[in-house]
Amino acid sequence: MTVSEHEPESQPKDAPESRLALVRRARRINRLLGETYPDARAELDFRTPLELLVATVLSAQTTDVRVNQTTPELFVMYPDAQAYAEANPEELEEILRPLGFFRAKSRAVIGLGKALVERFDGEVPRRLKDLVTLPGVGRKTANVVLGNAFGVPGITVDTHFGRLSRRLGLTTEEDPVKVEAEVGELFPKKEWTMLSHHLVWHGRRVCLARTPACGACSIKHLCPSYGAGETDPEKAAKLVRPAPERSALAGLPLVAPKQPVAPE
Repeated sequence: MTVSEHEPESQPKDAPESRLALVRRARRINRLLGETYPDARAELDFRTPLELLVATVLSAQTTDVRVNQTTPELFVMYPDAQAYAEANPEELEEILRPLGFFRAKSRAVIGLGKALVERFDGEVPRRLKDLVTLPGVGRKTANVVLGNAFGVPGITVDTHFGRLSRRLGLTTEEDPVKVEAEVGELFPKKEWTMLSHHLVWHGRRVCLARTPACGACSIKHLCPSYGAGETDPEKAAKLVRPAPERSALAGLPLVAPKQPVAPE
């Protein structure tokens, strides 16, 4: 008897999942999500490592869509770290006003520009241990930049990644650093960046925080939380959120780093 595409795979009740079974299920989930979202990528628009770093810092407490609406003007006005370091706070605040917390964000990017100029010759560093020394940059932001601007694999644990990791039974941890470590052990390192995109895209579109669209989920047969949301396919389909529109920067090529990327 084959497992239906529309129902979760059954296991004996209360039977613990072996480590091998967990790894196999986790990797199958990633493969299926890759098929579901073949265009998955960072949803912040950027062309250079600096643009991605700034956009990620600005995305705190707002949406990627709003950041993408703001950054085309920002990136023209401030093309490099020196420009941020020397920015007029009031002028920068006016550009960032639509993002909310614009005064704090203005101070953050000015401080970021100064730190890059003073300690890294105006260039975005390529190592995690250096990135996290920058003001406003934690492991999540550092991994976004490393994975998407420099091709260094990293797991980005945002609210979507953490929520889906727990719903899928990949971890029970709440702390982002522990989630990153525990989930990372289930996958080859080379898959970490795309795994992050797959879970984030699925979390933003289907496996929503309050109303997961279980009946429209491509991995429902692999999910121990199946049934937490609407299971009727037609009703679930109405809950699925469309992809956001891309900004003027979308589709533009990434400016290659000036130096070859060296692994940590």
